[in-house]
Amino acid sequence: MKVVCAGGGPAGLYLAILLKRQDPSHEITVHERNPEGSTYGWGVTYWRGLLDRLHAHDPESARAVEEHSVSWREGVAHVRDLSTRHRGDQGFGIGRQRLLDLLADRARALGVHLEYESELTEPPADADLVVAADGVHSALRGRHAAHFGTRIVPGRNPYIWLGTTQVFDAFTFAFTETEHGWIWAYGYPYSGEHSTCVVECAPETRTGLGLDRADEGEGLALLEKLFADVLDGHPLIARGGAAWPRFGTLTNRVWHHGNLVLLGDAAHTTHYSIGAGTTLALEDAMCLAAALADHVTLPEALAAYGERRRTELLSAQSAARHSAQWYENLPRYIHLPPHRMFALLGQRHSPLLPYVPPQLYYGLDKAAGRLEALRRLKRWLGPRAARALHARRG
Repeated sequence: MKVVCAGGGPAGLYLAILLKRQDPSHEITVHERNPEGSTYGWGVTYWRGLLDRLHAHDPESARAVEEHSVSWREGVAHVRDLSTRHRGDQGFGIGRQRLLDLLADRARALGVHLEYESELTEPPADADLVVAADGVHSALRGRHAAHFGTRIVPGRNPYIWLGTTQVFDAFTFAFTETEHGWIWAYGYPYSGEHSTCVVECAPETRTGLGLDRADEGEGLALLEKLFADVLDGHPLIARGGAAWPRFGTLTNRVWHHGNLVLLGDAAHTTHYSIGAGTTLALEDAMCLAAALADHVTLPEALAAYGERRRTELLSAQSAARHSAQWYENLPRYIHLPPHRMFALLGQRHSPLLPYVPPQLYYGLDKAAGRLEALRRLKRWLGPRAARALHARRG
């Protein structure tokens, strides 16, 4: 096939890698509108499950990604002058630019053509497959927005995506109370020198603090003061301005139109607070590559891909929606003791949590956890007790 991909982000590059591995005779070109080596954002986060899937699909790029990632196993929450720390699943962080460089190098090595500072606004007539991996504001998708059923629902809270030279030793949450309401940050390392730091607050808090009127330097200075305890003297860094957008949740009713198919953020977005954007984009690429290998005709493959991914995304989209709402209703939880608030922060994906009093939900969750622990112990002891009994009878 002749494959043309608009967008040189993780989804587009990884799809090109997978298709070239399936059939080296594919002619694949990736067009990226930005210059090589320039990207938005700082670091991206992912979990062990994604790394295992990357190793299964392309061990060489997976090894490179793992080698250049940092990891953590703890989460810490700072509320006023109190802190609580919990051990959890292993998380990973990698610089977005480093990830793109690794995938680009692998794609080139396989024979993929990469064209930078090249933006596609309409599908090439001679392509067998055209992939729109050009982000939330996809130009290719926009040509057929009515067909795709594109819908963007804005969230309530403004946020800003920053970097810092403070290298956090855990996934870090910091909640600061001001006279205009609460403001909070999420931070995680992505290299030995830098961390990502996302700051969020209610609209009235941003206005009350003057962050809507401050220039970049004034805004960063104020945020550094508000989060001085966790930054420990390190600066916050803005890249590409210091805008405070509201996150838009994007969905599409269908994911293909003729030989044009949507991938990654062009197809869907999930709120940044669940840290799944890059993972879901890479999983899109895995699913599309598999569908193209498993189906005889292109229409069958694209239809199967869209149906499968829309189904698989339901749980992530639900989790993202409830996670965003948890932060939008922060006063409901913030006055709990920090360890309880942190426990409910970990349960923010639950559709029941908004409707159950927080203290009651915490108690029920603890009780359910103890019951599950007893069930696991019983399952573990069962075979051993039986063997011991048989041994005694023998």
